[in-house]
Amino acid sequence: MITQLELQGDFQNIEFGVDEGVAWLSFNRPDKLNSFTAKMHEEVREALGRVQQSEAIRCLIITGNGRAFSAGQDLGDLDMSSLADVVEKDYNPLLRTITQMNIPVIASVNGVAAGAAANLALACDIVLAARSAKFIQSFNHVGLVPDGGGTWTLPRLVGLARATALCMTGEPVPAEQAEHWGMIWRAVDDDQLHAETTALAHRLANQATIGLAYTKKLLRFSQTRTLDDQLNLERDFQQAASQTEDFAEGVDAFLNKRKPAFKGR
Repeated sequence: MITQLELQGDFQNIEFGVDEGVAWLSFNRPDKLNSFTAKMHEEVREALGRVQQSEAIRCLIITGNGRAFSAGQDLGDLDMSSLADVVEKDYNPLLRTITQMNIPVIASVNGVAAGAAANLALACDIVLAARSAKFIQSFNHVGLVPDGGGTWTLPRLVGLARATALCMTGEPVPAEQAEHWGMIWRAVDDDQLHAETTALAHRLANQATIGLAYTKKLLRFSQTRTLDDQLNLERDFQQAASQTEDFAEGVDAFLNKRKPAFKGR
């Protein structure tokens, strides 16, 4: 939930605001467990567009209002004859945007994350979850296959055996189990989730975010490249990072024994 933050935009299905370089995007259909509709996708796209266009925003948090992160797709707002179109128009661009952002993206999972919403959360750079939260691959319950990148992300996080069982059974994974399996970064007490998320986001926003952007790209590229290819990429990205103002600031701060003031440039 966004607190002590001036909301921006005339949104009905999400809340969006920015505070000291950190953007908060909260799904806001709590009576429907924040399930996605076409209109909600439109608003999320607009908010993410604002994030991408802003030089002042240096970290993004995605969370949900109420007792759920999101239950995934609202089946009552779905054209059953064109599921492929919904995936191609709404979910695939959303996942590509999240994974390709040049700033850190944190999923702050406040409650159940099911279906495509679970996979959206797992696609973020860092996932914090309330201990009461659960991750559910619920597609099998309605005769569908996992989407939202789940068949790519989940095996890489927990291994093929666990990913297969989770997708075929739809068995919920509690937050503490998800942390134990390496599915998420950390499970925290419910009443500490907002504070922990805020602290982490501001910590990241104050770092050299161009270097962080290069780092996340390298880590994602590593999934499909050989060691030799990756070594070459590290060389090239290191050269690019060394040309930034933040690198010069970091070196000067180190040599003069002071705290660096990174600007994301």
